[in-house]
Amino acid sequence: MNKTKATTPQTPKDLLCDLKSLVVEAEKMMIESAGEHTDEAMDALRDQFHDAHERFSDLYDGARKQVVSGAKCTDESIRANPYQSLTIAAGVGLLLGLIVSRRCDK
Repeated sequence: MNKTKATTPQTPKDLLCDLKSLVVEAEKMMIESAGEHTDEAMDALRDQFHDAHERFSDLYDGARKQVVSGAKCTDESIRANPYQSLTIAAGVGLLLGLIVSRRCDK
């Protein structure tokens, strides 16, 4: 596995693939634990885990920032247009209520 940090943003799918390969490496190391390269394998596994942990932390931080930014934008929009926001929320609630009640009738 490449030890340099990727410059392109990681997607959750990429991170999941990396974690799966890390598990495969751990399983191989457990099978070969009686081998002579155990210390090297443990160090490589630790490095891979550390890299995956960093990427996951970066992905989590980026997602959290986007959610907070979206919530702030929504809050500002609602405060700027309270009556329109109430009307839209009531309309969406009415539509969802109609959809759910029709599914329950069947």
